[in-house]
Amino acid sequence: MTPEDLAVVISDGVHTAIRSGRISAEVPGEIRVERPRHRSHGDYSTNVALQLAKSAGLPARTVAEVLAPLVGAAAGVAKADVAGPGFLNITLESAAIGALARDIVLAGDAYGRSDQLGGLRLNLEFVSANPTGPVHIGGARWAVVGDVLARLLEAAGADVSREYYFNDAGGQIDRFARSLLATAQGSPAPEDGYSGAYLEEIAATVLRRQPGALELARTEAVAAFRTEGTALMFDEIKTSLAAFGTHFDVYFNEKDLHDKGDLDAAVTRLREGGHVFEEAGAVWLRTTDFGDDKDRVLVKSDGSWTYFTADCAYYLNKRSRGFERVVIMLGADHAGYVGRMRAMAACFGDDPDTHLEILIGQLVNLVKDGAPVRMSKRAGTVVTLDDLVGAVGVDAARYALARAGVDTMIDLDIDLLTRQSNDNPVHYVQYAHTRPCAVQRRAAEAGIGKGAPEDFDPSLLTHEREADLLGMLAEFPQIVATAATLREPHRVAHYLEQLAGTYHRFYDACRVLPRTGEDPDDRTRARLWLTEAARLVLRNGLQLLGVSAPERM
Repeated sequence: MTPEDLAVVISDGVHTAIRSGRISAEVPGEIRVERPRHRSHGDYSTNVALQLAKSAGLPARTVAEVLAPLVGAAAGVAKADVAGPGFLNITLESAAIGALARDIVLAGDAYGRSDQLGGLRLNLEFVSANPTGPVHIGGARWAVVGDVLARLLEAAGADVSREYYFNDAGGQIDRFARSLLATAQGSPAPEDGYSGAYLEEIAATVLRRQPGALELARTEAVAAFRTEGTALMFDEIKTSLAAFGTHFDVYFNEKDLHDKGDLDAAVTRLREGGHVFEEAGAVWLRTTDFGDDKDRVLVKSDGSWTYFTADCAYYLNKRSRGFERVVIMLGADHAGYVGRMRAMAACFGDDPDTHLEILIGQLVNLVKDGAPVRMSKRAGTVVTLDDLVGAVGVDAARYALARAGVDTMIDLDIDLLTRQSNDNPVHYVQYAHTRPCAVQRRAAEAGIGKGAPEDFDPSLLTHEREADLLGMLAEFPQIVATAATLREPHRVAHYLEQLAGTYHRFYDACRVLPRTGEDPDDRTRARLWLTEAARLVLRNGLQLLGVSAPERM
């Protein structure tokens, strides 16, 4: 029996109490079922009586005393006790608890998935690093968090499109092109340009593709390095992200917005809404009407577009593609964008609380020997995604970046993340997955199987450590749904670490396979079902994080 199953049982008890006239109350919208801190308090606890007390006009403990026998009489429930001011502590029958192991094994990959967000069509934009250099370590954080969040949202039933916004229009690309040209000429980089060994590699490739590029007039030479260099840089970004396990459904070019007239169309739409005005030769959007700290320029007095206008056009483009919710992930240096973007959505007639969501992530530092790693040999001034992967590997990097809340600045310790010990979180969880795999290999070698589903006897899983493990396994679907709804992927990593510890304790306390000379029995087979259930949940959780689940370490 899962917490969701038990919530249904409690709800049935509440409705029975209301229909029979024992209490008169409004049924709560959500019934919370939680694992108590102490096993002596039962398998689960609920505060439903406290939720009902006000509308019932009764003390919560009195309501709980009405509900206790109704819940306690339900199939699979051993007893329901009243505690404290009105909590219900519920103890399940061992068979009801143990049956979960079979349910998990039969569900397989589907265990943990739900339709909680079913029907939601969502556009998730993340990374979107400018194609003027390799993805830096901050972009690596978004590459993980965005990818994991997309997996979680899909697991919760949402229809998600992963999108990368390719900023291939504007001044930064011009500076990049001029920097490449200077590098090819052996000249110093422009004062406002870029530096790093990667420029030499790209410039050399451009010259191999266009040997006569340096003989062109300067304007044509800059254009050649702009076109070829930007394409090469973006191909490298895609390659780095793919090697990191991060893939996108859509790569959207900013230049397309300009070429297709989308910026003009966006301004026209905003003007029709009555939110555009002109002042000092420029065209403005009155975002202060919707909480922004100042109005924003759309067209400068010289007739050129602002970056904000492209943002407006891009948002409108996403909404026109049928996305109900637009989620954008930005670094801490873009925190000031939130107000103007929410106001922009309102100017288009949207509800910013419904149609737009902006997540802000904090900085990441790479640390070795207790000191920050500040320089990349290739990029010159920043630590890149490739540097991070080279230092600790894909699994360790992804896990470490996923296990911290995005609003928290983190230091990634190279020494810790490369250590094969239990104080390295990813090793701890992956090792937990290898242990049931080893049990299954030994069982297969001994010719011992878990048997058919109908032969599984869940009532035999009565050991305290078995109950602890089953309780942890039961929490997985709600962990996934909550992590998706709250946009908090780190909840999955923290859960997996708790599950790993719970499995290790079960493994140490409960012998699964018989000793030499002993025959397997029904308890052996029941524990093999539980072992397989634990392996599947560890694997499913690691897959949500994009981290491998090794069978041997």
